[in-house]
Amino acid sequence: MGVVISLDDGKHRDASVKPLVENTRADMERVNQLILSKAGSDVAMIPEVANHLISSGGKRLRPMLTLASATMFGYSGEFHVKLATAVEFMHTATLLHDDVVDESDLRRGRSTARMIWGNQASVLVGDFLLGQAFKMMVEVGSLEALDVLSTAASVIAEGEVLQLSVAKNMETTEDDYLAVIRSKTAALFSAACEVGPIVAGASKAERNALRSYGMNLGLAFQLIDDVLDYGGSARDLGKNVGDDFREGKITLPVVLAYRRGSESERAFWREAIEGGKSDDQALEKAMGLITKYGSLKDTTARAEHYASIARDALAPLPDSAEKSALLEVIAFCVNRAS
Repeated sequence: MGVVISLDDGKHRDASVKPLVENTRADMERVNQLILSKAGSDVAMIPEVANHLISSGGKRLRPMLTLASATMFGYSGEFHVKLATAVEFMHTATLLHDDVVDESDLRRGRSTARMIWGNQASVLVGDFLLGQAFKMMVEVGSLEALDVLSTAASVIAEGEVLQLSVAKNMETTEDDYLAVIRSKTAALFSAACEVGPIVAGASKAERNALRSYGMNLGLAFQLIDDVLDYGGSARDLGKNVGDDFREGKITLPVVLAYRRGSESERAFWREAIEGGKSDDQALEKAMGLITKYGSLKDTTARAEHYASIARDALAPLPDSAEKSALLEVIAFCVNRAS
């Protein structure tokens, strides 16, 4: 089932992360070396589990955002490399924990660490990576950067618990769901973008601009992920299409279809999500209802709204290669579903 996305700016139709990749290439080589170094341990299982996910082909978008948001303000030191690595470790740790909580079998097209080493190892290695991330933050010596990233870690954990509290509850509202993804996904995007200008000594206004950019980019990114779960392909997702449905996750396409449906259709959603009757036949019906009520189209429209806010956040900043790359990332994130 395809999704047609109409961006308000046609020139972004073929947007990609390539400008960001090229802009951060040299620094990302240093980040990758530091990742391998800091993921090492005399306990053999730790690097085995960590490297299984770290080497599984993720775009490493968040650390690239940290690097670009520092160099766009003229930073030429090395602290942004440590912060970018810390951000990636925080992200990897949350993925390891998420897969345990969600009982996921696939991540980035491969078996999850929990399927190979078990839940206990996945949780504990995630904790190890969080510890290494905080050690690197301390090495940077910026209390402001430490405050931003440690706050993000707390907010992400709150988002996980909030998601648990609304899980399999069809009375979850759109506001409830946005609160979850603001904490779970957007908080780390925001922090990744804010610590760059902090170590670069940028102004408060510039720091605020990057924080807003990251927060709204993260919201747009997650909303498109929600669309892809019902309108993408396993190859593009790196997981099975419909995994959110099978796991009983409440995402925005489901919220919208449920609210707009008839009483019998709402009964179906309650039975599928709350009652766990989410087999392939139920998934097919769910996708039909999501199409019937335009849920993917409207979820994409919400993503475009946050994408516009992210673009506006960068508007006052001087033109630069980094700014252009960050703008292109916005369009890329939204266009993934087209």
